[in-house]
Amino acid sequence: MTQNRWVAWMQRYGMFAILVLLCLILGLMHERFFTTANLLVVTRQAAINGLLAAGMTLVILTGGIDLSVGSVLALAGAVSAGTLAATGDLTWAILAALAVGTVLGFINGLFVAYPNLPPFIVTLATMAWARGLTLVYTDGRPILIRDAAYRFIGGGYLGPLPVPVVILLVTYLVLWIFLTRTRWGRLIYAVGGNEQACRLAGIPVPRVKTLVYTASGFFAGLTGLVLTARLVSAQPTAGAGYELDAIAAVILGGTSLAGGRGSILGTLVGALIMGVLDNGLNLMNVSPFYQEVAKGLVILGAVLLDWALHRAGALGLRPAAKETAPGEGSGPDPSALASH
Repeated sequence: MTQNRWVAWMQRYGMFAILVLLCLILGLMHERFFTTANLLVVTRQAAINGLLAAGMTLVILTGGIDLSVGSVLALAGAVSAGTLAATGDLTWAILAALAVGTVLGFINGLFVAYPNLPPFIVTLATMAWARGLTLVYTDGRPILIRDAAYRFIGGGYLGPLPVPVVILLVTYLVLWIFLTRTRWGRLIYAVGGNEQACRLAGIPVPRVKTLVYTASGFFAGLTGLVLTARLVSAQPTAGAGYELDAIAAVILGGTSLAGGRGSILGTLVGALIMGVLDNGLNLMNVSPFYQEVAKGLVILGAVLLDWALHRAGALGLRPAAKETAPGEGSGPDPSALASH
């Protein structure tokens, strides 16, 4: 394989190869890793981070960041559990979680898009006040879930697959179609690639930004619903630090923090890497303190690999643009999108 083809192959499939290699290493180190029961545990764990990272991918593709998803997750789960306790109606409980997440994401989007405030500051503020509202709403105590149908969302099975995994797969299929087959999906890449050019081309940049932050809030609400059902309670401290895991999954999947480059399927691979790594370290009884060190080193290594590969591409080792897969690489030409 020539050097340019090797670089192109690694850019496209490198993280998936790392996932396979990691699984093989852990399988050799611990006999329980490849058991059916353990693999179901891995996928169920990865589903939580994967759902949260799905919305984060849309935000990061535009060059933004959303630090509030963990707190939004907690508030959505608490309101959902409280609604279920007050009404006994599963439908209203589900709608409550999704509505809370969507509204909070929409608020983030408005402040980021129209006053053009820094996303880091806006979502940091939302992270603080949403967590505060969660503590106020729950009075600092968990809200127990006794409804069997609600618990099914987090602990049930559809055929051989856990329900959270089915939700995850459907989510990623829909987002893949949205990002690669729709005009709005391509606009997200364009805004992340060159926001100023998009503005000059007449693309509604504020609406695109509002859309992605609203979507991020929606997926945080959905994740809060699934996590609450899985834990059989709404915990006031749920989701603490989850925003960092979601960002890590997006980065591991090859999405650039600068925006305009990445793919939703890459994020799925990144979430699986995080899940496999957590599970493998737990199986080997590694101290939680050392687990954080290991995860940090893996993330740093992935970022360095991504940087090296794209630096090689910038030096002329990348194949022609026509070989780039849909939904990957740089965003489309803003002027061409504006003309449609």
